[in-house]
Amino acid sequence: MKLAVLLCALVLLSACRSSVQSDEYQNMTPNIDVYDFFDGQVNAWGIVQNRSGELVQRFKVRIDGSVNDVGELVLDEAFTYGYGDGVKQRVWTIKNGNNGFTGNAPDIATTAVGTLYGNALRWQYEMDLPVDDTTYRVVFDDWMWAFDKCTLMNRSYIKKFGLVMAEVTIFMQNTEVSKGCTGALHP
Repeated sequence: MKLAVLLCALVLLSACRSSVQSDEYQNMTPNIDVYDFFDGQVNAWGIVQNRSGELVQRFKVRIDGSVNDVGELVLDEAFTYGYGDGVKQRVWTIKNGNNGFTGNAPDIATTAVGTLYGNALRWQYEMDLPVDDTTYRVVFDDWMWAFDKCTLMNRSYIKKFGLVMAEVTIFMQNTEVSKGCTGALHP
């Protein structure tokens, strides 16, 4: 009986932690330059899977990024869905601070906090997520990795009570010819 309780406790504890460890990426390159990558047009495409691994959304995002007069990065995201439904537009305002980034958007419940780790960026925030007729307060734990100066991959863990309830996988490519991103794939 004690062994069964111990095994259940270990399973629950391991489910509370994502497998991503920041120190693994600190010395990896290329480093992410958030302002440079998102300044201009970025095309993204991705999927959302529930905790059973089933596809619940497939989407594309056009991100128009610019730096405003006070040095904030503004990301105007327009979503289209091939499967499922969700938010149609989100506008982030991101500030570069001493220890990373902070960001806000109208449909995000808390200020997002971003920390750079070499070629990785961890972006965390809470959101009131509508599902059917109910809204749930969830925690987003996003990890972005730079492939090169034109391509990022994002893996988001959507958590409730510390448990991963869904996962989002997104690929992003900057399409600005002036940055040498002419070979970018288009969603």
